[in-house]
Amino acid sequence: MGKASKSTKKFASSGQLKKVIQARHKHQQIRKRTQGRRGNKDVKEAPKKVDIEEDEDEVEEPVPAKGEKSKKGMSVDELLGAGFMDGSGDESEDDVQGIAEDEEDEDDGEEDEDDGEDDDFDDDASFASVDDLEEEGEAHLMELSKLAEKDPEFYKYLQENDKELLNFNADAVSEEDSDEDGEAAEGDEDVDMEGDKMPTLTLTLLRKWQKALLEQRSLRALRKLLIAFRAAAHLNEDGQVLAWSIDSSSVYNKLVTTTLRYTPVVLEHHVPYKTLANGKFKPPTQTPKFKTLQKLILSYFHNAIHILSQLTDNDLLQLAVTESAKLIPYIVSSRKAVKLYLKKCLDLWSSAQDSIRIAAFLAIRKLASGSDESIMDNVLKGTYLTLIRSSKSTSVHTLPSINLMKNSASEVFCIDHATAYQHAFGYIRQLAIHLRNSMKVKTKVYLFPFGVFAPRLRLCEAYKQVYNWQYVHCIDFWSIVLARACDTRTQAENGGKESDLKPLIYPLVQVCLGAINRSYPFHLHIIRSLLHLSKHSETFIPLSPYLVPILTSTLAPTGRPKPSTLRPLDLEVQIRAPQQYVKTRVYYEGILEESAFLLAEWLSSPAVQGSIAFPEIVVPIVVLVRKSLKSARSGGSGSGKDQGLVKVLLERIDESTLWIESRRKNVSFAPGKLGDVAEWERALRLKVEDAPLGKYVKVQRKTREKRRKLVEKARTGEDEILDD
Repeated sequence: MGKASKSTKKFASSGQLKKVIQARHKHQQIRKRTQGRRGNKDVKEAPKKVDIEEDEDEVEEPVPAKGEKSKKGMSVDELLGAGFMDGSGDESEDDVQGIAEDEEDEDDGEEDEDDGEDDDFDDDASFASVDDLEEEGEAHLMELSKLAEKDPEFYKYLQENDKELLNFNADAVSEEDSDEDGEAAEGDEDVDMEGDKMPTLTLTLLRKWQKALLEQRSLRALRKLLIAFRAAAHLNEDGQVLAWSIDSSSVYNKLVTTTLRYTPVVLEHHVPYKTLANGKFKPPTQTPKFKTLQKLILSYFHNAIHILSQLTDNDLLQLAVTESAKLIPYIVSSRKAVKLYLKKCLDLWSSAQDSIRIAAFLAIRKLASGSDESIMDNVLKGTYLTLIRSSKSTSVHTLPSINLMKNSASEVFCIDHATAYQHAFGYIRQLAIHLRNSMKVKTKVYLFPFGVFAPRLRLCEAYKQVYNWQYVHCIDFWSIVLARACDTRTQAENGGKESDLKPLIYPLVQVCLGAINRSYPFHLHIIRSLLHLSKHSETFIPLSPYLVPILTSTLAPTGRPKPSTLRPLDLEVQIRAPQQYVKTRVYYEGILEESAFLLAEWLSSPAVQGSIAFPEIVVPIVVLVRKSLKSARSGGSGSGKDQGLVKVLLERIDESTLWIESRRKNVSFAPGKLGDVAEWERALRLKVEDAPLGKYVKVQRKTREKRRKLVEKARTGEDEILDD
């Protein structure tokens, strides 16, 4: 054995050598257990002998074995927040209010042992093997003049953040190198061990690594950068053996930003992956170089996941999510890494700021774009259950974020309709089961518990299985998913091919209509969801029997409404009327205005207005509404404003009836010619916005939008004028 170098002696005197030896012995034991479990597959491969006196490069940058946190040590909140991701299969009934209580984890509730063992590797062993790749062939030199053409996005980033790398000259580089040699006089490496102190990372070293990565796509420089990144990820943590100390916030931010930005660029150069025409990706080919880099990539990816929980700066957190998503094609083979990353992205998607939510969703969507069906199943299940947990309570403050989650989650479910069908069918069936359980009670249901009356309390709980915000948002979410998947324009672009999710429209509508008879605000929420589904899929859903009774009962109530000075009730964030609003005029006016608008929306939809039978469809509606209007005028119970609103609606209905009849006069085919009827209706549905009802609804939407903006400004205090 040769003479130990000076830096090795210093490292041994620092007291860190013993920890490194123990970590490597642990790694050897893990390898032996893995080989014994796999049988004679790897019998011929003997573990490599660990030489304590390694070269200067490896000794100066020690990294300990990974200390994985046991599930038994997790808190209750951690288990409830991610039980389905860890394969426990036990969903908390309180978390989902019974929505997914029967859902079982199809992954058999346990992780693959081989995956778990493969991830428990030593960072030193992973990083050190990368240096050999530098000697396999001639290093690739990138000319800076061609960087703008080959990678304009990365070149733009360098112009904004690292101009010194683009405008460097040889003299400056030589001076910088001489300064570095003075700081690190122990050798060619950048580590300078002084007694018991770890070397301190500086901006000069970072610039040197950046230059090597930019010019040569150097894997050696990447290894050094990732070792420093690991030190940043586990900074100030007990029990961690780190290779660098970071004592400056500017160095910390520069290190994290550099690692996140440069790592995908270097990996794309050495082990590129393919993006298919349908938006999905194909992982890199299993070449010897990729196999050597795989553990390095997984180690870095785990550190990136770890640092996502520590970053507090929103811009840096958004960058970390965006850049880490670019490494997904390299880590899809590791089930453990995918689950940890998905769990963290779902957490950010449900609780962070809007910009970070969008970045997390894009990462989730990229995970779902792979070819692995098990990853797709985990993404769909995790997305839906996270949405349910986030929609327990709804207010004017949380509604925008919940709507963002519903719209983005619907896009994930529409990536693969065949796979999404299995999940959608099970969850819609679960909604039907809850509805059935709540309808088994035949006696009168009390919405509020009455003290010691236990039977009435149980009835209330059974009733509330459906009468809650989570049920409302689940109904609305599946309406959005089916509307997006079965949109007629999208199907026309795809050659008229029907979506695999279309058969689920009928059971969803049946569930909605069964749950609709609750309070008026809850009633109107369900109708809005069905209306959205009907407009996009052009499916005829009979909603008039559920809207006209609300219109007639509020137009001519049995008793005289109570006067009140309460402000108008915001029906978008209410599923039941507060007690102080019951039987007040302001409540009746809000309900009548909303029901009249929804009735006009339904009548102007392509499935109704574009039907050849529109004049016959509106006959019972017009008769009942006119009868109620006459009763309100004679009884004096309704207000003039409400009567005028209903009268205008009836006039638009009559005008739309004449508009359809004028076009039916030129029809030459018989009613039995269903093909000709469908073709005539298809041409008519393209013009429904020009009908009187279509124009009326368009004006009403603009008016309601202006009112909503004024209310939002009043709530947030914008444009407020204060007198001196």
